[in-house]
Amino acid sequence: MTTRRRHIAHLHLHLHALPCEGRYADAIDLLTGITPHVQAVSPDAVQLDLTSALRYFDLTPYDVVQLAKLRLLALYGIESSAGLAGNRMLATMAADASAPGHTTWVPAEQAAAWLRPRPVTALPGIGRATAATLGRYGLHTIGQVADVPPATLQRILGVGQARLLTERARGHDPRPVVPLEPAAHLMADLVLDQDCLDPVRHHRAVLGLADRIGQRLRGESQVTGRLTLTVRYADRSSTTRTCTLAEPTDHSPALVTAALGLLTALGLQRARVRAFVIRADDLRPADGAHRQLSLDPGDDRARAAEAAADRARRRFGSEAVRPAALAGERLEPRR
Repeated sequence: MTTRRRHIAHLHLHLHALPCEGRYADAIDLLTGITPHVQAVSPDAVQLDLTSALRYFDLTPYDVVQLAKLRLLALYGIESSAGLAGNRMLATMAADASAPGHTTWVPAEQAAAWLRPRPVTALPGIGRATAATLGRYGLHTIGQVADVPPATLQRILGVGQARLLTERARGHDPRPVVPLEPAAHLMADLVLDQDCLDPVRHHRAVLGLADRIGQRLRGESQVTGRLTLTVRYADRSSTTRTCTLAEPTDHSPALVTAALGLLTALGLQRARVRAFVIRADDLRPADGAHRQLSLDPGDDRARAAEAAADRARRRFGSEAVRPAALAGERLEPRR
């Protein structure tokens, strides 16, 4: 009996084409009509195992991906770039290497050659610190890492990380695509009109998004226990940081403090930023959440002022009241 070769597609959905979480769920529903093996990779990507769909559609893997992209564009106006390969890691890397609207296909027999010249930072999960450590030993590309004896790599990085890095550098990833619906969350994004180098504007953008998340949470009577900040750069790479809040909250100052802490931890300095995304997870009803009592009267005054600002926004529009630091700043997402 022959084993059918797996074909994994990783579709990246452009942020400016996702005006609400409902549109992302619509995309998931559409793609399950092509293959039942669809895994949501929030906030803006999905992975498909096309293996069982090829016989049904009687198309090549590349043509099935083009069919999925065409349906997303025709029915929901969602533009997408895609990567197609034999496992999840390679498909993700191929999608990251694809220009907007394009598809990169990495056949199994070409995977090793495709990986070799790429920088080690292109491997998922390899951050700047690990890349800097490898760089001190002259290991800058994936091919160089793949050629290093496992024992040598273990002395540099430790047993667990070295074993995982060796497998990834050789293009191995046994993880299956597991059908998974997107988790309940709130998301605010800002796609900049042009690449931004200014740290002050980075600060203002994240502040505005965190404040917007707070407004939406209070409007829907929910609180969040976890924030995630994703920064997308001019070269289409991205960095993500997540923090768990001390207590679930919908209070904008607390959310702003957490989000700006994530931004500071990234150490962007003069990075060319294309977009910011803040995602609030671990949502729960506000009336069931507990809040630490405070003896500081300023906290109660801040929450009373926040409630008054929310009433003003409901009556006069979302721009009626905003943080002073955002005066004159346009922070609405680009459509």
